[in-house]
Amino acid sequence: MVEEVIGEFNSVFDALISNISLQFAFLILGIGIVIIVLAYRKFSNWILTRKFSYTRPHLSNFLRTALLPIFAFILITSVNEYVQIIDIFPGVQLNEKELQQIFVKILNSMNLAVIGYTVAHLIPIILRKHNTSNEEWKDFIKWRDKRGFEDDEDDLFHKIYKWKPPEDPPEDLDKAEFEKLLSTKEGRKTLENYRTSEEFEIGVLIPLVKNPFETWKESERKKYEKYYEKCVNGNNNAGHKLRPGIEPAEIFSIAQWRQEKRLNYYTHVKAGAKPSGYAEKQKELMPKSLTSFIPPLIFSGFLISILVWWNVDLFVLATALAGLGVGIGFALKETLENLFAYLMIRKDKVFMEGDRVLIDNYNGYVHKITTRITYIRHALNESIAIFPTRQMVGSKVINYSKNNDFVPAQIRIGTSYLNDPQQVCSILVKVGKRAMKEVTDDNGLHLAVQERCPYLDQNKPSCGCDKGITDMEQPWVLFDEFADSALIFQMWIYVRNYGSQFKMKSNLRLMVYQEFKKHDIRIPWPIRTIYSGDQVKEEKEIEKLEKDRQKTYDEYGPGKMNEF
Repeated sequence: MVEEVIGEFNSVFDALISNISLQFAFLILGIGIVIIVLAYRKFSNWILTRKFSYTRPHLSNFLRTALLPIFAFILITSVNEYVQIIDIFPGVQLNEKELQQIFVKILNSMNLAVIGYTVAHLIPIILRKHNTSNEEWKDFIKWRDKRGFEDDEDDLFHKIYKWKPPEDPPEDLDKAEFEKLLSTKEGRKTLENYRTSEEFEIGVLIPLVKNPFETWKESERKKYEKYYEKCVNGNNNAGHKLRPGIEPAEIFSIAQWRQEKRLNYYTHVKAGAKPSGYAEKQKELMPKSLTSFIPPLIFSGFLISILVWWNVDLFVLATALAGLGVGIGFALKETLENLFAYLMIRKDKVFMEGDRVLIDNYNGYVHKITTRITYIRHALNESIAIFPTRQMVGSKVINYSKNNDFVPAQIRIGTSYLNDPQQVCSILVKVGKRAMKEVTDDNGLHLAVQERCPYLDQNKPSCGCDKGITDMEQPWVLFDEFADSALIFQMWIYVRNYGSQFKMKSNLRLMVYQEFKKHDIRIPWPIRTIYSGDQVKEEKEIEKLEKDRQKTYDEYGPGKMNEF
């Protein structure tokens, strides 16, 4: 079979050498392809500078991907027609009709390869568009739950939805107060954001437009267009015009813009607020999907189909490629190990960009994962460690983020032997409960995970600190040990992620200091004290605030210390 195919190609090659018309056809084909490639590169760069490349990136990618194959297909088809119409095979050894069929078959094979290339690159674009639509729907649900984002204009939410109050008040609100709230505009707004003790909304949302999701999407697109216009006209935080289509990128595409909003809890994205190159870095850090491996797989399938059409024995071809693959495998052993390690990490989601990990005693955040190396950024931004990706699979990796919805913020405290341990535990419980209510991040979200969000007690929507948490009583306070110069206590509060524990610990220590000072709970110096009658004096001083300490104990109890 292979010899027969080679013979067919040799016949065409002999005809090509001896036939001027055939040479002219191939010359036209070659020049045309070069011109198309050069024009495509120019056109592709031009598209990247256009506004729609930022506002509709999927359409831009579709045009850039489809244009080159379309013109190549037209060129090859034209040459094919030329070969079939004009008699360009006189005087050749092989039958003229058979030779023409072989040449046409070569051109058709080229067309199939072009079609394969097009399909292979268009399918990932379609899949990414589908994923983007899913992300937009999640953003819409978040927008609806929050009753709008802070960058909405003209009270957008109430242009899309109308809130209808319930006929009867909720169980935890008396009827008189309910009717009083309904009678005023501010009161109705309070009821609209009201959450019951079971965290349910009251009333219903009635759509005022035919398709609320599409209306919201259009408003988000308009907000992005305003962001883009500010970037290019110089009316931005950078103070100068930002240029589209350059490297490194200075302007977010709409997909990056949405991702930036998600990372910042849907706050306003200011034009030109980030330094040059930040948009490019964010693009690199956006989650990569396995769709990048689809094009070579589909294109390989088309090439195999073409070989089958030419009656090539795939078993012989596979044997030859297997031998070649063994040689290449030995030469590219480490490269292939990195590649397969990358595929395993992406498929099994061992860790992702942004996860906090510990590998080889290096503690930091996963900055970027590639098919060759993985970057780990130190937790304090002191350095960036570079690991071969295969090492991330072969080494012991501790992931502090994966499937870990909460981690403990733990502190140790030492108090004087003259203080009552049960009273100390009560004061620490008081501090812990206060911290759970008061300690939030910059966006007002509680750091501590808890059974019930404190905002619900104010009839406000939950910040999410109580999602997925059941039967977890906090804080935990334990009497740990008798140390040389102090009674040692431990207290911990579970927070929502690894990074939140540091702010919680700091705030806990400040609050402990305040409460200890208020109740005369003494933190001893780490020294040995020889008493010469001073102990009696100290006991009397401590006894002065006994009633206050006992009152705290009666209210908060000793925590968990009596359960162990």
